[in-house]
Amino acid sequence: MTKQKVVVVVGAGPAGLMAAEVINAAGYQVQVFDAKPSACRKFLLAGVGGMNITHSEPYDEFIKRYYEKLQWLDKAISAFDARALRHWIKGLGIDTFVGSSGRVFPSDMKAAPLLRNWLKRLRESGVTFNMNHRLIDIKGELLSFRHAGDSVSVHADAVVLAMGGASWPKLGSDGAWQSMLSAANVQIQPLQSANCGFYSQWSDHLQKNHAGSPVKNIAFRFKTLAGEDIYRKGECIVSEDGMEGSLVYAFSKHLRDAINHHGAAHLQLDLLPDLSEQQIVKKLQLKQGKDSFSKYLKRCLGISGVKAALLYERCSKDQLQDAQSLAESIKKLPITFNKVKSIEQAISSAGGVCESSVDGYFMLTQLPGVFCAGEMLDWEAPTGGYLLTACFATGRLAGMGVCEYLSLNSPAAFLFRAITVLK
Repeated sequence: MTKQKVVVVVGAGPAGLMAAEVINAAGYQVQVFDAKPSACRKFLLAGVGGMNITHSEPYDEFIKRYYEKLQWLDKAISAFDARALRHWIKGLGIDTFVGSSGRVFPSDMKAAPLLRNWLKRLRESGVTFNMNHRLIDIKGELLSFRHAGDSVSVHADAVVLAMGGASWPKLGSDGAWQSMLSAANVQIQPLQSANCGFYSQWSDHLQKNHAGSPVKNIAFRFKTLAGEDIYRKGECIVSEDGMEGSLVYAFSKHLRDAINHHGAAHLQLDLLPDLSEQQIVKKLQLKQGKDSFSKYLKRCLGISGVKAALLYERCSKDQLQDAQSLAESIKKLPITFNKVKSIEQAISSAGGVCESSVDGYFMLTQLPGVFCAGEMLDWEAPTGGYLLTACFATGRLAGMGVCEYLSLNSPAAFLFRAITVLK
């Protein structure tokens, strides 16, 4: 009787669990290992404010959210896109709905019920979980883990590494795997902050009176290193030392790239995106009367609080007194960021295992039988469900790759087919 082949999945996040599900369904024995005491800790934290699982926009627009990596990820994501992901969630007994922004959420907005149902299904199907096991070494089919102070060796016929990037390290994704893979001559793009805040220099007045204030109904305009002019509406938060929030995250890749290249990133903040410059000038023609300038500004344009503080921060007295100059400043308020916030504070990370280091199923060419998935791979995406979708999709494709690898007679045969057919 042929012994059942064993597959080890390292990392109990969405990518790892999806790989485990695919491999287990093909009849292989799957053992999941994770450094933390419970699964999907980052997934659960991300769902605290409302679990945004994916996005409903048309696929042609959806795939562009992966920037220059869109062609690389298209194979995985087109096979498990937003519609397929929602159907899969439905199979776990969880309904989803599309919000006003196009984002997709579980009906109860929570991550825990989805995860609970998923883990139950995996365990009932035979997937075993080994928690509090930290990977410390990998040599082909032999893996070493640190558990309860001891070293534990595990043999596997194939391996899926899904240990995340380096954001939120307390939840398990600390990027410690980089040294192990680098030692095996795997090419790795350095991990960097993504979907993160940025440092700027504010006056004492702004720091003292407006730190933590949300800035709503605004827009950013920014010219990328490639010369693309990007304009997007949204909201953000003025922090004591810079800015953060959803609109900042949407620009984080471009801002980070500019800082890396030039040492600073300069964008234009539109305080009134629903009004043209000419409309603002017309409104400013109302007489100021006995009102102070701040009351006049609020009466004419509704600008007050943190928006007014930002305007005063970046404009001279002459600019504030001339209607045309003031209108132009309101539409094109200059903001400079001089530093990226640390990766420990970021929502996600960029960088990771390079495309050149894997085949079409994300198997490492330097380590046949070892596959990578999720944020370990060198891609990034904005918030809005794109991160999770890619984690699920790459985990699924890596799982399919494991099944294909194990079904062939030898690693050499798989490598030949992967290189000549899949790439």
